Amino acid sequence: MWNQIYDPLNSPVLSTIAAAVPVVMLLVLIASGRVQAHIAAIIAVIVANLITIFVFTMPANMSIRASVLGIVTGFFPIGWIVLNVIFLYQVTVSTGRFELLKRAVGGVTEDRRLQLLLIAFSFGAFFEGASGFGTPVAITGAVLIGLGFSPLAASGLSLIANTAPVAYGALGTPIQGLSSVTGLDPYILGAMVGRQLPVFSLIVPFWVVWAFAGWRGMKDVWPAILVTGLSFAIPQFVISNYINPWIVDIGASLISMGALILFLKVWQPKQLWLSPALRGRDESAATMAAAKPLDKTPLTQSEMFNALLPWIIVCVVMLIWGNGGFKAWANSIFVWNYHVPELDQMINKVPPVAAKPTPEAAVFGFTYLSFTGTGMLIAAIISGFLMGVGPGRLLTEYGRTIRLCAISLITISAMLAIGTLTRLSGVDATLGLAFAATGVLYPFFGTLLGWLGVALTGSDTASNVLFGNLQKITSEQLGLSPILMAAANSSGGVMGKMIDAQSIVVASTATNWYGHEGTILRFVFWHSIVLACLVGVLVTLQAYVWPFTALVLK
Repeated sequence: MWNQIYDPLNSPVLSTIAAAVPVVMLLVLIASGRVQAHIAAIIAVIVANLITIFVFTMPANMSIRASVLGIVTGFFPIGWIVLNVIFLYQVTVSTGRFELLKRAVGGVTEDRRLQLLLIAFSFGAFFEGASGFGTPVAITGAVLIGLGFSPLAASGLSLIANTAPVAYGALGTPIQGLSSVTGLDPYILGAMVGRQLPVFSLIVPFWVVWAFAGWRGMKDVWPAILVTGLSFAIPQFVISNYINPWIVDIGASLISMGALILFLKVWQPKQLWLSPALRGRDESAATMAAAKPLDKTPLTQSEMFNALLPWIIVCVVMLIWGNGGFKAWANSIFVWNYHVPELDQMINKVPPVAAKPTPEAAVFGFTYLSFTGTGMLIAAIISGFLMGVGPGRLLTEYGRTIRLCAISLITISAMLAIGTLTRLSGVDATLGLAFAATGVLYPFFGTLLGWLGVALTGSDTASNVLFGNLQKITSEQLGLSPILMAAANSSGGVMGKMIDAQSIVVASTATNWYGHEGTILRFVFWHSIVLACLVGVLVTLQAYVWPFTALVLK
């Protein structure tokens, strides 16, 4: 057995600096724009191994095995989702169905700002609720680029929009993960998150449109933005507090999409916003081919059905694949859990991160049938057959998709290697303890701890599992509500989703803007920081000024 060491240099400051080196190096290399993302990720993996072995004294064989586990996990399930989402998109483009979808969306509104609300926010929230784990950014990024948005606008705005729904993603998986490590009731945790995120469900639609079109562009469509935000935020609060945390995103997104579409039947902006690029500097606009004029001929009922058919199939399949009962059934048919030798149950998480020495699992679960990416592949195949695409053509298109995504898959795997290694070595816990030492300011910095966790791991679920118990222990020591701070970990974490390197690679892949991950990161970074700080301010007010908002009755 090897026990994690959280202060290897006998100095919290120096140990924290050492722990931060791999992730800081990764972000700096990507943001510089001078190093391709996959090269930056490989360099960061090497540096992370050096830090864990020579500073944190993790045995070299464990460090390397942890990295390999992360690489494999990067392919399955994360890379598997991205690959099959892009495959579906390629099939719809090659069959002309995507052109019909563009006309269908254009029939609702030609205004780019309103298309963002409908696709990036509401439609993306549905896929976050149904499947999560990179699916919404992959789908909305691909749809927006197909609708004619610039690559930076399509990728960056998809990332910003995919925030407020994340805590309830994949049918409440982050809440369940938080409950599993804290021992707190998932219904109570879900209710508390539902008293934090609805504020940002109202803010984020305004924020996305402002980031795209500026203040004046946002002001001209504020009624539609308000309808979108309110019709999502109110159901998000009601469902999370009075029903359950599992169906929050599904219910809120459907209501939001319906409300916006109905509202646009009676209201349209005085002046349409047709520019596909960001209002400020948008270097990606120069890479765009001249846009073809949109065919404004109204779609027949048959054409409308054909346009929506692939996405209806995806919605149905994702709802099935996200259901716990289906997963249990699929895993009873096929599951292979590989317990990594000399790593699984061989590392102890120790106090103060855990209440007592707790062995860390290192298992690669190859649950192929229940993977979200498998559901997406099945949806793509069904859609292809219904669109008249034969097996041979589907195979050809799949081979083309693999070539398109190859570098991105390598990058995602390297990112997961860093996340897995930092988790098993205790490097991320060292960073977490630095946040936990902030005393009276802990409600603010504890929220940012959740943000850091998602930025490191790429997953709100992983961040909750990583830091949830630390939040509980620290809050109890400081006399704060453990429910409030555990929920704050998840709520703060959602704002880290847009800067985690894995999500950025997914976005660049979905928008065919390979090699520009640094530009995307620079665009979204300050949005992520500011929004995370605003969540921290709200949680601090809940802790000290409005404590009644932190009371949750079972």
